[in-house]
Amino acid sequence: MQPAVRVLGSVAALACLVAAGCVPAAPATPPTPTPTRRTLSDMAGRSVVLPAQVTRVATVGPVPVINSFIFALGQGNTIVNGLPPFAATPRWKYQAVFAPNIAAAPVMQAANNAPNTEALLQAKPDVVFVMDQSALAPLDQVGLPAMFLAWRQPADVKTVVNLLAQVFGELQQGQAYADYFDATVNRVGDRVAAVPSEKRPTVLYLSPKTLSQPQLIAEWWIPTAGGISVTNNGRTEESISFSAEQVLAWNPAVMIVTAPDEQALVYGDSRFAAIQAVRDKQVFVIPQGAHNWGNRTIEQPLTVLWLAKTLYPDLFTDVDLPAEVKGFYAHFFKTTLTDDQVQEILSGRVGSS
Repeated sequence: MQPAVRVLGSVAALACLVAAGCVPAAPATPPTPTPTRRTLSDMAGRSVVLPAQVTRVATVGPVPVINSFIFALGQGNTIVNGLPPFAATPRWKYQAVFAPNIAAAPVMQAANNAPNTEALLQAKPDVVFVMDQSALAPLDQVGLPAMFLAWRQPADVKTVVNLLAQVFGELQQGQAYADYFDATVNRVGDRVAAVPSEKRPTVLYLSPKTLSQPQLIAEWWIPTAGGISVTNNGRTEESISFSAEQVLAWNPAVMIVTAPDEQALVYGDSRFAAIQAVRDKQVFVIPQGAHNWGNRTIEQPLTVLWLAKTLYPDLFTDVDLPAEVKGFYAHFFKTTLTDDQVQEILSGRVGSS
């Protein structure tokens, strides 16, 4: 029995040594280093290397459109450029309400919307967002990371939001927007579904100065809100033109314009006097917030809700549109608007005297 006693004694002695710290512990596993760079794919399929945390961004081209996506992720404070000349007017004043830092920021694109690489290099953005693929080459040449964003179809909005949510590390906010988009569209769709096609009003979204329908996206938000777009002939062009005679032939029940002076123009044009929308005083100015709600904008769910309530007030008596708008901008844009600001946006009279 003595050998067994010796073995047990040795084990006990070793345990005591370990407990006393005389035997070195196993080396600790070194911490995994935090990545300082990452790679994302943009909507042109290009690999773009970005810092782990993006804090400075530039927008080039249709700046108000791109900015609106950034606002919706609560990241307006990261934008380093100001508005280009076409948007540096009172009509676009809510851009600076949602991101006050852009009010005095320099313009970083030429008159033709091409990137001003010298100004961009001085600003040192972590990434430059563009919606024109021709802008990518000059940015690549000077070593500025650029991401191409594309949005023509309604489904693209969630793709853009998801991509930007990855850029900013705001995945929860991005998903919240996608959920709100779907819920609002479904909410409207459920209510207007019972309206037979023969009772749905015909709608014309137009620019009366040029006699054109300026935005293909309107062929989505008009029928989604329960209207029948008279220009929806399966077209793929972004903008189409037509004659005054064609407008008379369409005889829309509702007309939507983009500015108050256009509303006055329609009501004052003798060629349109016999049109149902004019006779019934159903010519409306579309709201204007971060962007014109009739064009491509992050505010598109609000466009659908606004038009549905305009076309079918009896179906949406419970919808407090000002409260809905205020909640949208507070939650997504992180901006609390006053009641007067909400009413100004809804009136479409932003920047009008």
